[in-house]
Amino acid sequence: MASSKQGSKDSKDSKDSNKGGKSERGFAAMDPERQREIASEGGKAAHQSGNAHEFNSEEAREAGRKGGQSSGGNQGGKR
Repeated sequence: MASSKQGSKDSKDSKDSNKGGKSERGFAAMDPERQREIASEGGKAAHQSGNAHEFNSEEAREAGRKGGQSSGGNQGGKR
């Protein structure tokens, strides 16, 4: 019986330690600085191979407008 109590305690502890209730493994368990380094390398490789999308000013303006609509604009903030 003691092992079943311990098992439920362990699963509760792992849920409390992270948002999804799963143990952090691989990329999620890495140091945030190392994650940024790896992501940066991927972005550089995408640009070098020509697969990365680059926004022009019109596309950036449209994306910002859509983001503002989606978030509800400046609701509740100081004006």
